[in-house]
Amino acid sequence: MTPKLESAEYVADYRIRLRFADGCQGKIDLADELWGEVFEPLKDPSVFRRFRVDTELSTITWETGADLAPEYHYEKVAGQPAAAAGG
Repeated sequence: MTPKLESAEYVADYRIRLRFADGCQGKIDLADELWGEVFEPLKDPSVFRRFRVDTELSTITWETGADLAPEYHYEKVAGQPAAAAGG
């Protein structure tokens, strides 16, 4: 089951605080994920900060078209796969 992302808040640098519908919440640092053609523009902090929660995809997206799977975000926050955590 896809974890349902409820909110995302910019913290600092490349860190974002996430909260999921099941109560799981925490911060993720995406600094090491910003490589490749799609994510390269996000290395600019002013671009990185302009994300939004896409409720249809249940993930954060950027105006550049970049996004990461909600399961990835959940695993980073929960420390375990989404299915194992009941997400």
